[in-house]
Order: sequence, then C-alpha cells, then structure tokens
Amino acid sequence: MVQGRVKRLRSATLIKEKQTVVEEVSICALCNREIPPELRDAHHLVPKSKGGVATVLLHRACHKQIHALFTETELAKQYPSVEALQAHTEIARFISWVTKKPNDLNLQTRRSRNKRST
Repeated sequence: MVQGRVKRLRSATLIKEKQTVVEEVSICALCNREIPPELRDAHHLVPKSKGGVATVLLHRACHKQIHALFTETELAKQYPSVEALQAHTEIARFISWVTKKPNDLNLQTRRSRNKRST
C-alpha cells in the first residue's frame, strides 16, 4: 500500500497527465467550432437521471442553450443525438448565429418560456 508523500506524488502525476490530455484541440459536436479548454462541457445525450451514459464535448454556450430550451425528459425522448438537436429549428438558428461569434464566447442564457418544468 502506497502512503504519504509517494501517494501524493503519484496523484499529482496522474492529474498532470489528465490535464495534458484535456489540452488537446476539441471540436464542439453541435456547432463544429474549436472549443477553448476553459469552456468545454461534457453533455450527456440522454441525461444521467434518465439512464444516459454517452457524452459529447460542447462549447459552454451551446450546452447552456440546449438546457435552456429542453427539459431532461424532452432530451431523453426526442433529442437523444446531436443530429436530432441540430434539426430543431431554435437550435439550428442558434448554431447559425453562434458560428459568427469568437470561439471564446461565454454567454448568459435565459430559460425559455416554452420550457415546461419536469
């Protein structure tokens, strides 16, 4: 069993290795733009509360927009894939708008009035 200083050093090494992997270039699955490391969010295609495990990397702005428009039930039943999300008219309009913005844009997003509580 590893203890004390050696264990801390191993943990620090593992954390550095994970951070190095995260520093690689990532592309947003929704808008297909490069994501800065500090604005990466993992989105569960089917929410974890509904049994989902698969994730995709998204810009924080894209992720916020998805959750501002849809309930977890809607995401699980009607939008369980990136293609289904991209086909929605409001998301398509958002994508065409956000692609003209800088990659490091971090928006404040309001909840849609049309979104029902779950």
